[in-house]
Amino acid sequence: MMWHTPSLKSLPMLLIRPAVTALIACLVCALMLPSARAQRLALSFDDGYNPDQLANARELNNQLLKTLKDNEVKSILFVAGARVDSQDGMYLVAQWLQQGHEVGNHSYSHLNLGRVDVSLDAYLSDMERNESLLARLPSWARRYRFPYLKEGDTLAKRDGVRQWLSAHHYGSGAVTIDASDWYYDQRLRAWMAAHPGQAPQAFKQPYIRHVLDRARYYAGLARQTMGREVDHVLLLHTNTINALFLDDVIAALREAGWKLIDPSEAYADSVYEQAPDVLPAGESLVWSLAKKQGLKGLRYPAESDAYEKPVLDALGL
Repeated sequence: MMWHTPSLKSLPMLLIRPAVTALIACLVCALMLPSARAQRLALSFDDGYNPDQLANARELNNQLLKTLKDNEVKSILFVAGARVDSQDGMYLVAQWLQQGHEVGNHSYSHLNLGRVDVSLDAYLSDMERNESLLARLPSWARRYRFPYLKEGDTLAKRDGVRQWLSAHHYGSGAVTIDASDWYYDQRLRAWMAAHPGQAPQAFKQPYIRHVLDRARYYAGLARQTMGREVDHVLLLHTNTINALFLDDVIAALREAGWKLIDPSEAYADSVYEQAPDVLPAGESLVWSLAKKQGLKGLRYPAESDAYEKPVLDALGL
């Protein structure tokens, strides 16, 4: 049997091929690491449109659902029962389920657990009352969203609700990206009342900038506290500004590199298993984790009209 010694010309290729193979393997591994994963978020909406207070509630609900359908996005609606406790109101909620979205519990009376005059017993009774309302629907998701994102100003209230949620088999309804869309909506509706018949397009870009800014901020906060990208849940509301501009917001998020995913996929992230030991409890989940770690410079409350008022005032809106 003859043995052939590689020629000097073939030696470089013999050395290069393993190196290239190793490099490709490293690149593949890097792409599979969590830190290299694209930023992902799910949309969630609080409250539900109230036909008793909004003459165009059905129109707004239809527009919001149409935008989600057109963009092939699934979401979750956390229902505050008092706002939809009528035949017309529950019809609008049922439309979300019919179009493949989830519906969760947001309490009945939208009580603020951070207030000293709200007792644990009253709060739990209010949660149970909303369960009874949601039971009229063909299905609903056992997730709970705290009104105002306030989870308790005392240890007894915070842990009492956590124990109730665990005993009743609730999954997380937390958010990681908080925003002040509710305040932009207040300002928009006030502007529309003062300018009847005029299109409020001047609000579109400021609102988009606000949502993108909050998404960037909380994504960065998550990386600081968790050391990785997490699957985010963005808090929005069923209101006028989202009925008008959600399509533009979705387009801007995608252009900024965000991938929109289903809520159930986002909530599968282990970050939503965290229960930060902080008081007062609440705000964005990653905000609470940052507070637990002692991160400096966290404003409280995390999102407020006080932060956004100067922005809209300066724009004359």
